[in-house]
Amino acid sequence: MAHAPTKEFASFAEFYPFYLNEHRDRTCRRLHFVGSTISLLCLGALVATGSLWWLLAGFVSGYAFAWVGHFGFEKNRPATFRHPFYSFMGDWVMYADIWRGRIPF
Repeated sequence: MAHAPTKEFASFAEFYPFYLNEHRDRTCRRLHFVGSTISLLCLGALVATGSLWWLLAGFVSGYAFAWVGHFGFEKNRPATFRHPFYSFMGDWVMYADIWRGRIPF
């Protein structure tokens, strides 16, 4: 499993190209997309029901799908372990970029 040395980034704009490089495998990106979609559905269920269990379900589903993609297909460690805030942001920017057709699904 590839393990890049920890690098500090001055901004999210500097981090995002690194993040995309960590998501070259199409199956990994698809798993991220599915996990993010399920997370959004869980957020909707949270709003509809008021049950905080949906918040937990959203986090678990989002990260579970992403981590399967990284460990099983991309063969690298998720950026979450080294850059949790930027990685979370990167997930949603990549999700939007996939919807916009900027990144292949």
